[in-house]
Amino acid sequence: MSYVKDPRVDAYIDALPDWQQAICGELRDIIHAAEPEIEETIKRTVQPYFVLNGNVCALLATKDHINLFLYDGAIVPDPEGIITSGHDNKTARCIAVYRDQKINVPALKTMLRHIADNNRAGGWRKLKG
Repeated sequence: MSYVKDPRVDAYIDALPDWQQAICGELRDIIHAAEPEIEETIKRTVQPYFVLNGNVCALLATKDHINLFLYDGAIVPDPEGIITSGHDNKTARCIAVYRDQKINVPALKTMLRHIADNNRAGGWRKLKG
């Protein structure tokens, strides 16, 4: 898959253990495949964010998993139950991906597309309002 990579995101991922690099690489590819207009950037000094008319999602490596934060204001449906935390959060929910865990790619792509569409329509704050 071809997309514009931010070298600062590369640096973040490259500094991780191999298994976390693999998860981040897979998530990165899924994000860009879901919505080719999404751009990469760094916010909060080092954290990879994926944006399109606002935040779509962000990566954060922890000791034993990778968190993918979805900035959807909890208005995007999760019929397949892929959200692992933040169910009642007003700004973002989270999908935790652990070593050797299979990612539900179709469900994640659907959620990412929905978030991108919401951003194009003014963002979750406007839509939820």
